Amino acid sequence: METHGGRRDQAERDAVTVEIGYALCSALFAAAVIFGAVAGPALLFELPGTVETLLLRVGTALAPVVFLARVISVLVRFRQDGDQPSQPGRTNPDS
Repeated sequence: METHGGRRDQAERDAVTVEIGYALCSALFAAAVIFGAVAGPALLFELPGTVETLLLRVGTALAPVVFLARVISVLVRFRQDGDQPSQPGRTNPDS
């Protein structure tokens, strides 16, 4: 995709928007799964107070870390994939 004067065309802006949406949605899903896996037993079962508190705190601390890691990894991978040739079927000679 060509840029004119350093500006992105509509297709590039749309691709970035879709990728950001994908990164946020997949990160939210991953964080929810991690929170549910760690803190879920504390919410579903009658556990001793210390164990219940520990599981809830670990789940609450781990979920945002997973969220940020997922968003960053998706967006970095998208940025790196932008260096690929624009013609289908052609490979980058450096790969």
